[in-house]
Amino acid sequence: MVKIKEAIVVEGRYDKNTLSQIVDAPILETAGFGIFKDKQQLALLRKVAEKRGLIVFTDSDGAGFVIRSHIKSAIPGKYLKHAYIPDIPGKEKRKAAPGKEGKLGVEGMTPEVILTALRNAGATLEGEDASAPRGITKQDLMELGLSGGSNAGEKRKALQKKLNLPEHMSANAMLQALNLLYTLEELTEIVKSLEKQNG
Repeated sequence: MVKIKEAIVVEGRYDKNTLSQIVDAPILETAGFGIFKDKQQLALLRKVAEKRGLIVFTDSDGAGFVIRSHIKSAIPGKYLKHAYIPDIPGKEKRKAAPGKEGKLGVEGMTPEVILTALRNAGATLEGEDASAPRGITKQDLMELGLSGGSNAGEKRKALQKKLNLPEHMSANAMLQALNLLYTLEELTEIVKSLEKQNG
């Protein structure tokens, strides 16, 4: 497992599954062309890119390039890195027939090809950094009243609204987003200020 500092954005869950077996990095999805309609997801990608950098890793077919261009036009280039897979003819195991252009997507690549693409994109491969701040955990969310309590759902919604996070995020997706964007100290301050506002 290779640890990567930047977050990675892929088209869909099968790509995410493939990558998550090879790299230890936050992996976000565009839901294919869903990213064109989902302004909140795009805003989240922008925030994550500004905070820790974002590697765009889409398929090498036409659709992949359309999605990549859309992200490029929405997020300043200084926060983005681009990973490209080679054109390899074939089809993924789960599919009955090859895609329209007959090329393998990210999900069909070998670990070696994926790591080479990430290295070529300039991904920051991390050693164990003892000084890295500890992440926000599910336990922290419970202690802050965002999980497990009687009005945890309402508190979470208020927090999502304040932070402009997509409203349909699961608790796990929200935890990932919070870890990408805030330290535990910052989150604690935000939750305290929300509590004051709502009395």
